[in-house]
Amino acid sequence: MPSPGTENLIFERHGATAVVTMNRPEAKNALSLPMLVGMADAWEEIDNNDEIRCAVLTGAGGTFCSGMDLKSMAAPEAEAYRHRQEADPDLHWKALLRHYQLRKPLIAAVEGWAVAGGTEILQATDIRVAGESAKFGVFEARRGLFPLGGSTVRLRRQIPFTVAMDLLLTAREVSAQEAKEIGLIGRVVPDGQALDEALAIAEVICGNGPLAVEAIKRSVRETESVPEVEALKIELEIGWPVFATEDAKEGQKAFAEKRTPEYKRR
Repeated sequence: MPSPGTENLIFERHGATAVVTMNRPEAKNALSLPMLVGMADAWEEIDNNDEIRCAVLTGAGGTFCSGMDLKSMAAPEAEAYRHRQEADPDLHWKALLRHYQLRKPLIAAVEGWAVAGGTEILQATDIRVAGESAKFGVFEARRGLFPLGGSTVRLRRQIPFTVAMDLLLTAREVSAQEAKEIGLIGRVVPDGQALDEALAIAEVICGNGPLAVEAIKRSVRETESVPEVEALKIELEIGWPVFATEDAKEGQKAFAEKRTPEYKRR
């Protein structure tokens, strides 16, 4: 299939890494219908293309995402994409990774504002890097709205309960340093370097066995909130077959021969 993308979203390849860039810098990359269509298509392309092993989500113009642009949903530019929304009423939730579980690793590269929907989609990513001046926050309560992107479910599972409630109910702004301290993001880098850092992480992941990487992510996701005894059974069901793959044999052989493994997804 052709690479997904709209005028509001850029889809690029850096080797085995796909880079998805939200591209409305004049609107702080607020989410529009064309952008959501492009994102939904991007996730499917990433999952279905065996040449892609990892993905990075970022924003253009020094901003990650400032949330949903409700005005743009009724703007003339949205009309060309309306048929997609009508054909799949769940499309926007898939785009925001609320109703779509990406099976390959997704890294967030954050600069500037990542608030409202920007912080919500962040919670669907696996590894998160931010520039030191980045700002986060679930602002919906300020405007009398509800954060439907998943924050009332995911945030309390990813950071301490009382901190999650603080952020959700006060709708306050959070600095990159505080976001790292509470575990919302994992790495803080100098401004302007988040994408480079994310690509460096992706390169390391792409060098690992793709079947192993995807199975590890699947196990982590599927055992979330499952009692330990049951979770360990699920882990064994997912993880044990990996040892019988050609990639597993190649990894051990390459280690013994002190060379870089050549994984084939078999």
